[in-house]
Amino acid sequence: MGTLVGNENNPATLKVVLANNFSKIKYSVKLTGHNEKGRLPYLTIDSIEDSIFIPNAAIWLLFPPPEGLKEKVREILESEASVLAPSIALILGNNVKSELIKSSVAALLTSLNSELEGAEFLVQNTLTIADIAIFSTLYPIFKSEKLSKDYFSNSPNITKWLHSLEHLPKFKDATSLVFHQQNSIGSLSYQVLFQSSKYLAPHTSDVQEQLPHTTLQEKESPKHEIESVSAEELQSAEKAWKKLPGSLPKLKIQPKIVLPQSGEKNILITSSLPYVNNVPHLGNIIGCVLSADVFARFSRLCNKNTLYICGTDEYGTATETKALEEGLSCQAICDKYFKIHEEIYQWFNISFDAFGRTSAPFQTELAQDLFLQLDHNGFMFTQSVDQLHCETCNRYLADRFVEGGCPNIGCNYVDARGDQCDGCGKLVNAVELKNPKCKICGNTPKLKSSSQFFIDLPKLEPLLHHWIKQSSPGWTHNADVIAKTWLREGLKPRCITRDLKWGVSVPLDGFRNKVFYVWFDAPIGYLSISKAYTSDYEKWWRPTQETKVNLYQFMAKDNVPFHAILFPAMLLGANRNYITVSHIMATEYLNYEDGKFSKSRGIGVFGNDARDTKIPSDVWRFYLLYVRPEAQDSSFSWSDLATKNNSELLNNLGNFINRALIFLKNNFNKTIPQMDLTAEDYIVLALCTRELKGYIAALEKCRLRDGIRHILAISRQGNQYMQVNQPWVRMKEGDAGRLRGGTVVGVCANLACLLATLLQPYMPETSAQLKSQLNCTDFVLNPENIEIVNLLPCGHQIGDPQPLFTKIEPELIEEYKKKFAGTQESRKSPPKEEISSSWSVCNGNVDPEMLEEAVAKQGFVVRKLKESGVDKSIWQPEVNKLLALKKQLVAIMGVDPSKSEKKNKSADSNNVLNGAKNEKKKTQKSK
Repeated sequence: MGTLVGNENNPATLKVVLANNFSKIKYSVKLTGHNEKGRLPYLTIDSIEDSIFIPNAAIWLLFPPPEGLKEKVREILESEASVLAPSIALILGNNVKSELIKSSVAALLTSLNSELEGAEFLVQNTLTIADIAIFSTLYPIFKSEKLSKDYFSNSPNITKWLHSLEHLPKFKDATSLVFHQQNSIGSLSYQVLFQSSKYLAPHTSDVQEQLPHTTLQEKESPKHEIESVSAEELQSAEKAWKKLPGSLPKLKIQPKIVLPQSGEKNILITSSLPYVNNVPHLGNIIGCVLSADVFARFSRLCNKNTLYICGTDEYGTATETKALEEGLSCQAICDKYFKIHEEIYQWFNISFDAFGRTSAPFQTELAQDLFLQLDHNGFMFTQSVDQLHCETCNRYLADRFVEGGCPNIGCNYVDARGDQCDGCGKLVNAVELKNPKCKICGNTPKLKSSSQFFIDLPKLEPLLHHWIKQSSPGWTHNADVIAKTWLREGLKPRCITRDLKWGVSVPLDGFRNKVFYVWFDAPIGYLSISKAYTSDYEKWWRPTQETKVNLYQFMAKDNVPFHAILFPAMLLGANRNYITVSHIMATEYLNYEDGKFSKSRGIGVFGNDARDTKIPSDVWRFYLLYVRPEAQDSSFSWSDLATKNNSELLNNLGNFINRALIFLKNNFNKTIPQMDLTAEDYIVLALCTRELKGYIAALEKCRLRDGIRHILAISRQGNQYMQVNQPWVRMKEGDAGRLRGGTVVGVCANLACLLATLLQPYMPETSAQLKSQLNCTDFVLNPENIEIVNLLPCGHQIGDPQPLFTKIEPELIEEYKKKFAGTQESRKSPPKEEISSSWSVCNGNVDPEMLEEAVAKQGFVVRKLKESGVDKSIWQPEVNKLLALKKQLVAIMGVDPSKSEKKNKSADSNNVLNGAKNEKKKTQKSK
């Protein structure tokens, strides 16, 4: 099986032994004396050739955290391994009396004490390896009377937590095994940790020399690193640093019209077109437009020809439904919400090259053309279709006008739409819904036949099989699984037309009163928006053989079937050499606090909500990308937003940059001083180069969460580098000390310059502010040659340093939690009682039948609200809307509303509607 090898009195050994006690697979334990030298502890596994020397990697293997807690546990382990354990080992294990390092540990303990307020464990009251790691690191302090007073006197929650864990049976067994000599617990434990770990690097240029176990003078700063660096990495870091900044390639100036070029890297990016029927919520924003924006900005920094296309999806029943709700025409609804979407994306700094609309003329032209080509190639046929028809509303019910129980086996979701079930995520046919109900009037519709066009997907299936085999290696895992599941189950013909008014009409006689269904029409919007951007759009969508274009499409996982199966089938069936997607970047879902975002139900934080807060758009971008649901669902949390802002942005990133630049301003007149780098400085540059390589590798694969973590790792390296070297102390040590202090702050300013470019895809406004303070510009990211050069050489003049971030206070978070609770509708101020008499429907004219539908639908809304038991302040505005609609209906049917009101003053409001219908019938008979 394997063996766990460690030494006595070592906190790192304790954490691995503890994890082994909780592991389902137990490893034998072998402990040596505490004087044993070498890298300890380590875990040997019979099936693996190499041993595991990193304790936190070993404990993750032995006792992995539950799926939903992994991200939080990983953050705690990173903090423990990179800051807490090295700092304590440095102070106690090597007798270093650095007040700066002590203050860093104190700050961490203060934060930890707050985390444990009223909590039994560190992560969601579940015992995890986060508890094991922190417990093991702090245990020798806890058991030493003197050290415990020094470190925990102001941390009662930590003391209580340590005491509680200590008495658990598995913790008792581990501590008695590792620390069987109780009188040796204390500083000796950290000396063992210091000598056994790989935390600390030599303090001389000889990377093989042992750090002498002696007391260092206060003025001598301990030189160390988190991981060892190879001689090759050091040599590369030194060689890169000595390059002249002018040797770097120049960043391309973005042309007004971006076109692909032969022999160059050409990147076409789309994000799934958001429906225009509502305000986008944060889940929509991170799922498509923000993620695509980060990748587009990164691609431009790599000097690739990059075109980013998006727009609003404006046709279909979602628009008709919203038009009925708001008493506007479909075109007016699209105009209203297009403007809202555009303004929100501008506030979020989304860098579209073109943001268009599917209701534009080019959409009709290209959709009809593609349909005719598919029909000509034999991939279309007509068939009589049973559709749900509402006799009350006298109309066929498109998919979004009907709801019912999901027909898929094993799914009991009762509010499935007529096209897709939100419960199981599968597509459905409206006629198969259980107990269907008309969303407008609430009545049960009946089946009625109508002839429709179908795309023959079974004919296209062989083409799709071959294509997916070639393309899917560049997709996210969930996209790959969803597409192959569709193929495995066998493709079926799919209806592409509907009996609606709002949409692209079918260009064939006998069908001109029908429109294309939204899933057929919407993805063609990528082409039509591209054509509106440039008449040379086909150079992107039908490139020559000499011009290679890579198409990246960003979306949430519910949009995968349309982009992995249906749209590619359309393009392949057209047989016109259209490019097809090479990279489908699909996210999971972003949840809201303890529930789900819902655009249809108005639950969550929406784009306009974010804009109306006091929190900058860059902080919203940062947090959404930090919790981006890449491999699994994640959650938006107001408290976590504040925590990430205050810890990662303010205390880590902002603290490093600001104190380095302020020091440069105060001591060197805002001028980069002479720098004389030593091996230690090149070690830091080598470690940051690792993070830079990780950043570029992550963004090339669209792992955007990982990219932001590499940025934060660089600033942590910079913070630790300054903290250990103490340039403010060095400056007092004569010319040599001033040179050393200048070197350290010069390196830090260069790391800040590096961060300014790396931040640009994530936080463009912050990046611009930092570049202004540094008096620098973006530099080219070259994936083929990743290195850190001296971007700000000696003599470079910076601007005025200013703080980049501000603290988000708990009181503000509590205010927002209350403000954005409930639904969008419940947050609005009561609407006016009267609705404009110019109310109209999708054909632009007043239609009594459509107005009747609106009355029935609003009545259904009122009924449901009253049944739910909500406060009158919520349902009364909806009642006012209903009464206003009824008055309008009476008015357009030729009856004086005032007379009607007098006659029916004591009658129920429904009698007004019935009277209006009778008046209409009389009028029709007389005609």
